[in-house]
Amino acid sequence: MAATDHRASFRPAAGEIPTSPGVYRFSDRHGRVLYIGKAKNLRGRLSNYFQPMHALMPRTQRMLTLAARVDWTVVATDTESLVLEHTWITEYKPPFNVQFKDDKSYPYLAVTLKDEAPRLIITRNEKIRGARYFGPYPKVWALRETSSLLQQAFPIRTCKESDYRRAMDTGRPCLAGQIGRCHGPCSQLVTVEEHRARVVELVSFLAGNDTSHLRWLQREMRDAAAEQRYEDAARLRDQVQAVEHVMEKNAIVLGHDVSLDVFGLRADELSAAAHQFIIRGGRIRGERSWIVDVELDDSPSTLLEQVLQSAYEETDPPPQILLPQIPENSAPLEEALSEKRPRRGRVQLRVPERGDKAQLMDRAVRNAGEHLLRHKLKRAADLTARTDALAELQSALGMEEAPLRIECIDVSHLQGTGVVASLVVFEDGLPAKGAYRKYRVENTRDDTESIHQVVSRRAAQLNQIAASGEQPSGVYRDRPQLLIVDGGAPQVQAAARALAEAGITDVALCGVAKRLEEIWMPDDAFPLILPRTSEALFLVQRIRDEAHRFAITFQRQRRSTSISTQLSDVPGLGPKRVQALLKHFGSVKRLKAASVPELATVAGLGPRLAEQVHGFLRGGEEATQGKLDPEPDTTHEGGPSQ
Repeated sequence: MAATDHRASFRPAAGEIPTSPGVYRFSDRHGRVLYIGKAKNLRGRLSNYFQPMHALMPRTQRMLTLAARVDWTVVATDTESLVLEHTWITEYKPPFNVQFKDDKSYPYLAVTLKDEAPRLIITRNEKIRGARYFGPYPKVWALRETSSLLQQAFPIRTCKESDYRRAMDTGRPCLAGQIGRCHGPCSQLVTVEEHRARVVELVSFLAGNDTSHLRWLQREMRDAAAEQRYEDAARLRDQVQAVEHVMEKNAIVLGHDVSLDVFGLRADELSAAAHQFIIRGGRIRGERSWIVDVELDDSPSTLLEQVLQSAYEETDPPPQILLPQIPENSAPLEEALSEKRPRRGRVQLRVPERGDKAQLMDRAVRNAGEHLLRHKLKRAADLTARTDALAELQSALGMEEAPLRIECIDVSHLQGTGVVASLVVFEDGLPAKGAYRKYRVENTRDDTESIHQVVSRRAAQLNQIAASGEQPSGVYRDRPQLLIVDGGAPQVQAAARALAEAGITDVALCGVAKRLEEIWMPDDAFPLILPRTSEALFLVQRIRDEAHRFAITFQRQRRSTSISTQLSDVPGLGPKRVQALLKHFGSVKRLKAASVPELATVAGLGPRLAEQVHGFLRGGEEATQGKLDPEPDTTHEGGPSQ
């Protein structure tokens, strides 16, 4: 009721909001912009924010509790709303919009064409007047190596501007020129015009991988060798090898006339990573990565739209952009990007389906996944972040002490069969893998009963240690401060009942529901919603995901053992041949689908034995249903067990 009254203070009157496209913004009582959004129909979109509070996403609820005002600006087209929204997000940086984390400026190769004697430099400054840029590049050490090779292949000036001016004024070579490192006019070996011709060749090579300079070097090298000018031939040979090495490092991926960008995306519940390949002249000229904080209602389409606008905020887009999927607002997005390249044609958004472009997209998605993994590992290894996470978790759960030891239980099964559970342990925010345990759950009706059984068994172990009066020995015998189960209110209640039956009151308990990442407490009717960017939520998610991974691994091991036992009943099929079959086909589903000739290709199986295996798998299918089931499309993830 309080939330409804609060929103009533700034809710627009009926009919006041137009039905035109536009951009809206929520502000707090201090005038700070909290959230900026766009809509094709402002009235329809804004009315969603004044639904009953419980029907809104948690993030939206938090924003509305802080909001004190809503404003909007009407525009003529969807394209205008897209551009205006991004402009305002960049200007105001509202806290409830997607936040991009590009934690460093990327290095570029730049040729200072404005200078009298241009030089090749490595820089992070993107605003050098008159410079021609190539990149960005992700690794500065690799760029230094490339720069060294390029200056060997295209000898141009390397000295500072002050050294160049002094040398030109005095007529004496600069210091770098005296020791053979600078090949500009200041070395007194070439004229300004000759030096600029070398620079033009370098720029042409970098812009389109022009191989004419390489062919010229090869001809000069052969001529020098034929004329017995061996020192000149050796110098030219080194330049040829440098050019060839640069071309190898920047391998051709598409045709020489192709210029496009490729974006890959990989996301989980809390974060997403985007990776961009910059293709010019058929070669990868640079790459870039972002980390994005994902909110509950951020779809891949929304994230891609935001990534594209961020990528071309200060640079012009190429004529074609490849994406893993087309954003919902693709038409206005294409129009907005096309306006950044006037008189050079429209920008097209495409999803590659086959060939080299599809392979390049796979590589971009894989790089995005690697970047996301590195981000999460870096965050998990941060001592300050782990300390903050434990302190925040202690405060949020109302614990008397920080949960230095946390145990998490996850249940897994295949369509109700083969129920297993895992228990993983985190100490000081890091996994203690020596304390992990596995549980078999033989007789159970559902998830809640499975969780009750596993928590009861773990509680009995803790009580047995306490009753012995001995000091715990070994990480598994230590007592946790917090127990987490994978699931919502029913799973938490089952775990709480098991702890109460065992008389354990000094272990805090909570559950984490996967869909919304909600934290459920035993005695609360409503879940605890941690901020999406909080270190505590990140830690809880890591622990839950590790428990799920360990449970799935155990289940697959059991399944493989069961399958081996069943196949060993086939006459003439011993343990080695069973393992060869499983290794060859990889899964029971593919094994059951195999034909007799395919089975016969396995080492140690002839046609006759292959027919027996085929007949056993097909003829005994009904009898072995549940024992030789193929892997289903979905694997259930549940609560705790060992």
